[in-house]
Amino acid sequence: MADWKDAVRRVLYPAYERRLVRRLPADRMPKHVGVMLDGNRRWAKAVGRDAAHGHRAGAANISPLLEWCEEAGVEVVTLWLLSTDNLNRPADELRALLVIIEEAVADLAVQHRWRLNPVGALDLLPADTARRLKEAADETRDVPGLIVNVAVGYGGRREIADAVRSLLQEHAGRGTSIEELAEILDVEHIAEHLYTKGQPDPDLVIRTSGEQRLGGFLLWQSAQSEFYFCEAYWPDFRRVDFLRALRAYSERHRRFGS
Repeated sequence: MADWKDAVRRVLYPAYERRLVRRLPADRMPKHVGVMLDGNRRWAKAVGRDAAHGHRAGAANISPLLEWCEEAGVEVVTLWLLSTDNLNRPADELRALLVIIEEAVADLAVQHRWRLNPVGALDLLPADTARRLKEAADETRDVPGLIVNVAVGYGGRREIADAVRSLLQEHAGRGTSIEELAEILDVEHIAEHLYTKGQPDPDLVIRTSGEQRLGGFLLWQSAQSEFYFCEAYWPDFRRVDFLRALRAYSERHRRFGS
């Protein structure tokens, strides 16, 4: 029965995807998409494998996602691969996960198709991991096209704290007093010190695995974002799921508070 259903899906889904693509309005596509790649461990448990197998399956789904984004005209993608909270996982699991992340980022870099930009508190990561993320950024610095923010050791509260710290250090270097800074401080001053400075805020944030919360992802930048929550675990996230997210986004009327 399962084989029969899979055969039907292989026939029907390509036609369904083509219909979705035809109906997507080109002028209502997101320019920046944030993705919370959630559910690798639960997927692994469901198929009777260990967590590392789930993380590797999730890593294998990253390049296809970036290709789908390119097809849709997306200009910036932010991938949340590891949160600051994830750093508290058991040491053996964390080491294995970091190796998988390093390999996944190296694979993206060697393709030389996307400009990689590590975002997160790299000082919290093992030195080798931080170095490899920076190397991937250096290797792809001049690659045109899609910008891929690789969020590793990322937490939204930590990002805001780091931005404020950077802002204070900058003004201290200029000799600005705290009182003078308080008089001129505006939201844009903090935005200029975020990990994603110079980039547009995400138009669409996708979270897989059925969870419906931000969990600290792009807290500052997502103030005006649209959200799409998908039931599929990340390793099972398909092109049709991505197209459905784009369709949902295109059907919403963004008021930006007006």
